[in-house]
Amino acid sequence: MHMLMDWLMATVRHPYDMWDAIGFLGAAVFGARFIIQWLKSEMEGRSVIPIAFWYCSLAGALINLVYVIHLRSLPLVLGNVLPLFIYGRNLYLTYRERGRLAEAASGGP
Repeated sequence: MHMLMDWLMATVRHPYDMWDAIGFLGAAVFGARFIIQWLKSEMEGRSVIPIAFWYCSLAGALINLVYVIHLRSLPLVLGNVLPLFIYGRNLYLTYRERGRLAEAASGGP
């Protein structure tokens, strides 16, 4: 318990700067995706992943990437770079599907 209290006090006394604000912002944007997904699923009564989930994933990971590049931590950089491709791909697939559905609804080829 003593170690936990020491860590907590060191965290409270930490001289926060712009980089810490960027780190907190990235974590908040990235974390918001779960709230968005949960609320959308509750509204529809089934598990749904809305497009805002992928935008928050992409934006949060990009903000976090800027922060971890500043920290010069290769494991954290890789952990934020690699999923960017997945988030981008999911956005591409979502828009491609929407385009196909719109084309089908309009009687296109």
